[in-house]
Amino acid sequence: MTLGRDSNGHGIDAFALEGRFCDLPDTKRGEEMDTSTEEESNKLVYCVTDVPPWYLCIILGIQHCLTAFGGIIAIPLILSRGLCLQFDGLTQSHLISTIFFVSGICTLLQVTFGVRLPILQGGTFTLLAPSMAMLSMPEWTCPAWTQNASLVNTSSTDFIEVWQSRMRALQGSIMVGSLFQVFIGFSGLIGLFMRFIGPLTIAPTIALIGLSLFDSAGSSAGNHWGISSMTIALIVLFSQYLRHIPVPFPAFSKEKKLHTSRVHVFQILPVLLGITLPWFICYLLTIYNVFPTEPNQYGYLARTDVKGDVVSQAPWFSFPYPGQWGMPTVSLAGVVGILAGVISSMIESVGDYHACARLSGAPPPPKHAINRGIGIEGLGCLLAGAWGTGNGTTSYSENVGALGITKVGSRMVIVASGVLMVAMGVFGKVAAIFTTIPSPVVGGMFMVMFGVIAAAGVSNLQYVDMNSSRNIFIFGFSMFSGLVIPNWIFKNSTAIATGVIELDQVLQVLLTTSMFVGGFFGFILDNTIPGSKLERGIVAWNKAHEDDSSNTLESGDVYNLPFGISSYLSSSSWLRYVPFCPPGKPNSLDGAEIDARESKQQLGHQRPSQIIVGAAL
Repeated sequence: MTLGRDSNGHGIDAFALEGRFCDLPDTKRGEEMDTSTEEESNKLVYCVTDVPPWYLCIILGIQHCLTAFGGIIAIPLILSRGLCLQFDGLTQSHLISTIFFVSGICTLLQVTFGVRLPILQGGTFTLLAPSMAMLSMPEWTCPAWTQNASLVNTSSTDFIEVWQSRMRALQGSIMVGSLFQVFIGFSGLIGLFMRFIGPLTIAPTIALIGLSLFDSAGSSAGNHWGISSMTIALIVLFSQYLRHIPVPFPAFSKEKKLHTSRVHVFQILPVLLGITLPWFICYLLTIYNVFPTEPNQYGYLARTDVKGDVVSQAPWFSFPYPGQWGMPTVSLAGVVGILAGVISSMIESVGDYHACARLSGAPPPPKHAINRGIGIEGLGCLLAGAWGTGNGTTSYSENVGALGITKVGSRMVIVASGVLMVAMGVFGKVAAIFTTIPSPVVGGMFMVMFGVIAAAGVSNLQYVDMNSSRNIFIFGFSMFSGLVIPNWIFKNSTAIATGVIELDQVLQVLLTTSMFVGGFFGFILDNTIPGSKLERGIVAWNKAHEDDSSNTLESGDVYNLPFGISSYLSSSSWLRYVPFCPPGKPNSLDGAEIDARESKQQLGHQRPSQIIVGAAL
């Protein structure tokens, strides 16, 4: 989801420390404050090409992992219902390990060879909707005995074949669908796509991703509304009411020795804190048997031992590898459904690139960098399908927002995050711990998370003239159709009977994917009903993605390929026609730019110890 400048906290410091860049505005001075002072408070401590100290990279890398952790672990937990795995905690832990491992690899590829911005890669909800639609088809409906915990033998060959056959079908569809994204990215056709896609297409598409998952959120939260309500209340409290309230923490610097510094902990880690406290309370209530011990009683699924002693059963080390669930299978219906999610993911990522460039002190990403970024994301989806995460990868908007909070835009921090996620994927016990999160806690997190996704989609209407009856009709009809048609198809699954089985399956998947239905109608109506570009929001949309600040770095320093690859490629004149290659030789910096960069680095490196306080608990 593309984050705006204000919502990203571009003008909001996460921690108010005694540093040149971290001081909060003096409220006593009010409007008399000098403009230069306001600009000074928004400067980055480390920009995209800077290399912070190694310990700072690790600490901020951990924060980025924690920021993305909610979205990453949510995907395997949701998929487990469609894969008939809701009572197999050990396999769920393997899926969590795999998605962490692949996300780390894809992050390293994106930062090194892709768009080269400090942007983290992880699982995507845009592929979750078509995946669940595919798994809801009659041939993939879970057997009744897999829905009863007392009847499930997780080590039996029958049960293993039930979930692995579904996973292999997902893998094949994702791998074939990702080839389309690879082609669109490296061929440079993403620019042609964006020419016809505006806010009235993006708004219903993204909004319906969140709205279509209401059943998963309600089912999980309904297992114990008391616990889920507490989770919701805490996340809302931390993320909205307490986000600007700093908490004093001890800090040490050479100038002030041991002293206290204020840290906006609630703004940095609201989701993690919001689920940790209810999780711990559920653990205590489980130990003292406050929750029912009978599986058929209300509140039993709030226990932390529902999935058995999964932590002790999980291995210390687990190395995910391609094809670990068997040879992937391919179905036409699955591939077409995944293509709808892939297109949405590409649109979303282009917006993330521009937002990330603004917040990391980089120039706007050039076409060759965007092409490489989309191509590498397609390659990441291909790897995710091969490893068997049941999902793909995309750029994480939450971590783009974290750049505005920490004021550290260095891509080396994201490299550290990628290495840490690979390590988390290797340590099996870490993923096993996450599977013990009770279902009501997960449901509470889903209710907040999916609501934000839906609202983020609607926020794209800020560029559109909503006083226009044309635009009101397009958005309203697209949204309502995206809810009505999939709901009717689910209730009348045998209504589609063209006589061609493959065509029936394709239509079944597409028409039960809300984001496709809404996005399709939005796209067709927006491009066929007469309306000016200003009325459609195209002018404001394009303007929002242009750079509106002075460039602090030369484009070549940020976006050219590493290890001298760009210099080698520039020796061949014909390579300038390759869409993902930097055009020509990178220009050298002039004296003024060099002085500016050196001054920026010296200022930025003065107090790295202060940034640690802003990221550490």
